[in-house]
Amino acid sequence: MVPVAVGVGIYLFGDKHTPDYNSALYGQRGQDAVDLKARLGSAMLCLAIIQVGLALWMFGRIPRVRAGGRRVRIGHRVLGFCIFLFSLPIAFHCLVTYGIETTSPRVAIHSFTGCAFYGAFVAKVIVVRSRRLPGWMLPVTGSLLFLGIALLWYTAPLWALNGFSVPGLSST
Repeated sequence: MVPVAVGVGIYLFGDKHTPDYNSALYGQRGQDAVDLKARLGSAMLCLAIIQVGLALWMFGRIPRVRAGGRRVRIGHRVLGFCIFLFSLPIAFHCLVTYGIETTSPRVAIHSFTGCAFYGAFVAKVIVVRSRRLPGWMLPVTGSLLFLGIALLWYTAPLWALNGFSVPGLSST
């Protein structure tokens, strides 16, 4: 229930919050802030791809490669923490500047995915810490986190870096 409460709480805040289109991200406003978020989001996606590789290595899922040891586990955890840290200023700026919007399919998908991402993050932390949950839940929650990052990147950073257009979604 905690992961759902986190996602719903973020949604309710963004839905009830009055957008402040003049808010800044590291001193950047308007299009400059969008460009900065696109670069930070792209960095998050790159780190997430590396983290998936580390997870596969860590659990011995790469053919002909021995399972990774302590260094791989630490690297995976540190990278996950870095991804989370990269996400915070982006999410804060999105919530304060725009709130939850449903003005187009792209924007609605991005808004809902952003809320769900933090719920999935909380779920992953719970699964990692729990000894009672089934083992298959760890790769499922990790996959949901990666999917969230990829979908967030597709609906915003790719859109911004691709001339405000992404295949399959409206340009607004």
